[in-house]
Amino acid sequence: MQKRAVVSVVGKDQAGIIAKVTTVISENNVNILDISQTILQGFFTMIMLIEINDPSNLETLQEKFKPVEQELGLKINIQLEDVFQAMHRV
Repeated sequence: MQKRAVVSVVGKDQAGIIAKVTTVISENNVNILDISQTILQGFFTMIMLIEINDPSNLETLQEKFKPVEQELGLKINIQLEDVFQAMHRV
């Protein structure tokens, strides 16, 4: 069963962030449905909407981002879309 999830990436702007994050996604056969990124006073922020085949593997995918987080000093978070929407309702 395919589900959608939200990936958020925050950190100091530097070369290679998008390349390294999307490489992890691609290597895990995950499809990017939408992507938005911006730089605010030297801080890089990106949100991606992805489609995952097995929601139970979300923690595994999160773990695969750890080396990228450590190398580039980023915070990468993944949540199922419905959880993300529930947390961000006003």
